[in-house]
Amino acid sequence: MGSWVRPVTGDEIREAFLRFFESKGHTVIPSSSLVPENDPTLLLTSAGMVQIKPYFLGLATPPSTRLASCQKCFRTSDIDSVGDSTHLTFFEMLGNFSVGDYFKKEAIAWAWEFVTEWIKMPYERLWVTVFQDDDEAAAIWQQTGVPGDRIVRLGEEDNFWGPAGDSGPCGPCSEILYDFGHESGCGRPECGPACDCGRFSEIWNLVFTQYDQDRRGNRRPLPRPNIDTGMGLERVAAVLQKKSSVYESDLFAPLVATVTDMTGKRYGEDALVDRAIRIVAEHSRAVTFLIADGVVPSNEGRGYVLRRVLRRASLFGRKLGLGGAFLGQLTDATVEKMGHVYPEIKSSREHIREVTTREEERFGEALDTGLSWLDRVIERARGEDRGWLRGEEVFMLYDTYGFPKELTAEIAAEHGLSLDLEGFDREMEQQRERARAAHKFGVGKETSVESYEQLAVSHTQFVGYEQ
Repeated sequence: MGSWVRPVTGDEIREAFLRFFESKGHTVIPSSSLVPENDPTLLLTSAGMVQIKPYFLGLATPPSTRLASCQKCFRTSDIDSVGDSTHLTFFEMLGNFSVGDYFKKEAIAWAWEFVTEWIKMPYERLWVTVFQDDDEAAAIWQQTGVPGDRIVRLGEEDNFWGPAGDSGPCGPCSEILYDFGHESGCGRPECGPACDCGRFSEIWNLVFTQYDQDRRGNRRPLPRPNIDTGMGLERVAAVLQKKSSVYESDLFAPLVATVTDMTGKRYGEDALVDRAIRIVAEHSRAVTFLIADGVVPSNEGRGYVLRRVLRRASLFGRKLGLGGAFLGQLTDATVEKMGHVYPEIKSSREHIREVTTREEERFGEALDTGLSWLDRVIERARGEDRGWLRGEEVFMLYDTYGFPKELTAEIAAEHGLSLDLEGFDREMEQQRERARAAHKFGVGKETSVESYEQLAVSHTQFVGYEQ
């Protein structure tokens, strides 16, 4: 390693990863858009493998059989979890890929070399998991130098990955986890890498892609086995910077500071305030990248995801005392922090601000009234000793005040209430039937009050590695 200096900042870790795999004969490719290209099975890009998928399936020729990237990712399943110290919707995934080139032996050896020699994570803090039947991977880890008692076998739920979407490449996987120590966990003697108490954090997932799964769940061997790995940059940065949360790392600290400056709140003194600050900071970053990649607010598909995230940020900003359209300041802060790596957010800066402001203003008109109405509905439910909100009440909030049902569920849960989602679905279907009937007789045609599509949108260009 010579005079190599351990990377610490997010930018340094990103560059170190790409340079390491370039030294192993990999071609570095730019991040693809959050909107998958020619892949109807996916709503949004959720892993680095998404743009590699055609190569794994033999549908396209890769620029090299060894590839590495830092990929923009968005996972809708984590929206409601954002607010704790670990979950994110948008994140950067570092990954190396083999398209029928190397397999388990090299993937494992290089992962261990990078983690222990390049970014110098302490051996004694690292654990490894393998798929329960993967004797080969377990043996290779031991040959690499991992003690047998630090290798844990887990089932398909934990150590079998994919496909990304309802079909595609998949296979058994092996994870490297960081142990924060007994004091950070549940304290139970049996606590281990399978425990979800927070003591163990997944650092890197190595997927040994061997199968192609169809939409019925049938798996057939791929023509050639492949390697697909993913390491969350934000998590690694938090570990190397000795932070207990991804929100305290240098990748997020400027955004958190912007929220505290705007609100006058202090971070780290009140759990509920901290949660709201994290939600506003994280969602504003996610919104920046979604809009830059061409997503516009709507009531379906990707647009609904964007609208849901925007409105959740708006609600929690209101809880922090922010009024009006405030997210533009935070999308600008995201551009300042990350525009040197992803120039598409810099070139789309005004477009991003215009879309967020328009959506905030549209929702803001109904937010206060809707919250007041929801407060009354919650009080009525509690007064009737009813543990849920009725479907028609949830629909009223959705249809009249623009509250996504997930947002209503989150607020209701704070009061120990659930939602009658079956009743909500019935109300939705009745609305669709009314709309179809109106359309049949030539009335009720929709007139768009937005013109997002007329605004210019740029394509993704990753330049962080070149700088």
